[in-house]
Amino acid sequence: MADFDTFKSLQKKQKAYSYVLSLAGWDSNTEAPKECFPFRSEMLSIISGEHFSLMISDAYVNEVNDLMANRDDLTETQRKEIEKAKKNLDKIIKIPKSEYVEYSKLRTMAQKVWEEAREEDNFDKFKPYLEKLIAFQKKMVAYRSDTDNPYNVLLDDFEEGMDMEKYDAFFNTIKTELVPFVKEILKKKDEPETFIHDKYPKDDQKKFVEYLLDVFHFNKDRGLLKESVHPFTWNTHSKDVRLTVRYLENYVFSSIFAAIHELGHALYEQQIDEVFDMTNLKSGASMGIHESQSRFYENIVGRSKPFWEAHYSKLKSMFPKQLKTIDLETFYRGINKVDETFIRVEADELTYPLHILLRYEIERAIFNDNISVEELPALWNEKVKKYLNLEVDKDSNGVLQDVHWSGGMFGYFPTYALGSAYAAQIYYTMKEELDLETLLRENKVDKVNQWLKDKIHCFGSSLKPEEIIQKVTNEPFNPKYYIRYLKEKYTDIYLS
Repeated sequence: MADFDTFKSLQKKQKAYSYVLSLAGWDSNTEAPKECFPFRSEMLSIISGEHFSLMISDAYVNEVNDLMANRDDLTETQRKEIEKAKKNLDKIIKIPKSEYVEYSKLRTMAQKVWEEAREEDNFDKFKPYLEKLIAFQKKMVAYRSDTDNPYNVLLDDFEEGMDMEKYDAFFNTIKTELVPFVKEILKKKDEPETFIHDKYPKDDQKKFVEYLLDVFHFNKDRGLLKESVHPFTWNTHSKDVRLTVRYLENYVFSSIFAAIHELGHALYEQQIDEVFDMTNLKSGASMGIHESQSRFYENIVGRSKPFWEAHYSKLKSMFPKQLKTIDLETFYRGINKVDETFIRVEADELTYPLHILLRYEIERAIFNDNISVEELPALWNEKVKKYLNLEVDKDSNGVLQDVHWSGGMFGYFPTYALGSAYAAQIYYTMKEELDLETLLRENKVDKVNQWLKDKIHCFGSSLKPEEIIQKVTNEPFNPKYYIRYLKEKYTDIYLS
């Protein structure tokens, strides 16, 4: 007879292993010395193997299956836990342990090799690892499903309920309704603002990012800030949420907007109800919903004029030489400057979805058209030319720029654009209930945080993405709000 307490006891032991692996992953991405990785990957593969054994043990499998069969007898939260546990179990139950361990070891090494390849602008160095990662992912999908559309399986991993048909419709909306507008704006683009690429000392940038943590009410007793090659947010539960930032002395906006972006992720995790901390519902609903929060804070809040009416004087006081002659209006246009750029994380808000579109099309080609790794740089460069009208000069500005593939995260990229569209739809609802501009102008971000906590954050992943959008906005997902938001904002900046 299935027993929910037994399930929780078995799950808790899995969580202990997961916690250790997660901490090691955080260290790998922030402070671990360069030469530690061969030994580290060997040791972590052993722990991963033990973790895998727990996840597919007869005792755990029987409890999950029995509880699933009798889920009508459970409370609503228990039922959601079991449904999620069953879905996660089905993803791995047919995978041989030896292959799971080998894949875990590969990802640990691939991350570090990618960092080196990117720094050296050497795709050939990363290529054999990428080939193995893709081969493993294809094999993992085959274990899970006999589908003739493997990319759909990966897309659902990051955004439950999404598939190529839905993403194709979404990206076709971007192609037909946004791309012509982007081209129109690019014809009107401003002259280069020299202050954007002045030298901003790293130590002073760090101080301003620390200031931003306070502005956004990040709880430092439940989190911390570090530096990494690629900004990211990490968490194990609501009381341990960490974020990283990258500092470029010739591009201060990189650290500022990466910090605000990652704070969006971090605030989401910190504001999840503590009741979920020891459950498998303890994190955000999906990567699309997660990205809706990071993109909301980064762009709708962080690139708005009211926000900088409250904080530009602080930035100017920290960089008086660089910003001495730059007034607020010039600064506002500078942070919303539209231009073609190679690097996704430094792209402006308007051209950003085109960066995601090209990645979506490339991943689809990898998994459904079996394009080879050898062909990826040329395909990448071709799509950059098509959508951004740029000639990629080196692979570190092209196929090597993102960290995601080194961690096996295929299917993640589309959630960035989807999250931006979710954020716009949420924004129009929020404006009906809050005077957002006044709150930002008066430095009352805590009121915005509270609204998002009550409407989205507190639920963790106890609600599915489509349930959250329907609950918050009283209608299903509709990309028209994203198009409307971008056209309203950039018409005002460039065409009015």
